[in-house]
Amino acid sequence: MGDPSSRPLGVAVVGYSFMGKAHSNAWRNVGAFHPECPPVRQQVLVGRDPSAVKEAADRYGWAESATDWRSIIEHDDIDIVDICTPGHLHHDIALAALEAGKHVLVEKPLANSLAEAEAMVAAADAAERRGVLSMVGFNYRRVPALALARELIAAGRIGDVRQVRAAYLQDWLADASAPMTWRLRRETAGSGALGDLGSHVVDQVQTLLGSPVTSASGNLHTFVTSREGEAGPEPVTVDDAAWATLGTASGAVASVEASRMATGRKNGLTVEVYGTAGSLSFDLERLNELCVQDELGGPLAGQRRVLVTEESHPYLSAWWPPGHILGWDHTFTSQAADFLTAIATGTPPSPSFADGLAVQRVLAAIEQSAAGSGARVDVPLSDEHGGTD
Repeated sequence: MGDPSSRPLGVAVVGYSFMGKAHSNAWRNVGAFHPECPPVRQQVLVGRDPSAVKEAADRYGWAESATDWRSIIEHDDIDIVDICTPGHLHHDIALAALEAGKHVLVEKPLANSLAEAEAMVAAADAAERRGVLSMVGFNYRRVPALALARELIAAGRIGDVRQVRAAYLQDWLADASAPMTWRLRRETAGSGALGDLGSHVVDQVQTLLGSPVTSASGNLHTFVTSREGEAGPEPVTVDDAAWATLGTASGAVASVEASRMATGRKNGLTVEVYGTAGSLSFDLERLNELCVQDELGGPLAGQRRVLVTEESHPYLSAWWPPGHILGWDHTFTSQAADFLTAIATGTPPSPSFADGLAVQRVLAAIEQSAAGSGARVDVPLSDEHGGTD
């Protein structure tokens, strides 16, 4: 791989559409806002369509483009492989990159099945013993307001958490005439709203509480069972929406929901946390705000709006003066900075592949429960191949 200390770390991003664009933006900007991180070079952007990926590479600042991810694995000028592909490709690319000594970042969910996720964790563990690091991309851990919420909960500001309500609602499939995409095929996506959006919700529940989910009961539903594909109508083989009740090791109970059919909601990740001494609430569509109540009773009791833009707030020191709000894309830049810092210091990145597997186990339990008419399913407790950070 060459001596990374003698040159910028070479980055390859596999995938150039929605997530590839977001990650490209992060790699382009991380050095400007986080000069303390090791410098990086945007070396290659990978995609299947030669002309489209070249155009994207030129637009997003990559030195070159390629059409076969295998061609980049052995390149000495590639130190980091960032995987932004559909889920069915995560396992093969990650294993090959780790084996070749590349640090690996994989978009969530970690894989399309528990077996693949477990194999990826085993490969990550073996690679870490050789100094090769890996991370899964739950970017909402880098929303300053959610990071602050985690700090407040850990400090006991709202007491012992009793219940959580969390939902991730979008409406991009609410129109029944919306066309077929890879996200609606089980063989490429693994699952529907559950894996795509529900993985973020489950990760937030476990991260905010610092406690793993131990049981799940759930329900899945597909509202539009057929969509128009390139060759005519195709069956939709994943869920459009998911609901679940989760039990946690701490005793808190979480009600979670994910939907791509929620008319009028564009990117509505909402979290409400209720404790014995207060509460917190958050809405991604107002991502710089956290509503906090940390006292009970009295004439002024009730939630107050905190604008999370102070330099002392999580992740804000790299950005703008107080009151100058951040956006969705900033979370990916902070994610890249955290990964680079871990590489530079030899510190295990967070969230790890093991954390991704822990989420995957909860998603699998929800699916199992839904297949069994909503019966409660126990989630295996974390071992060396899983856990909450």
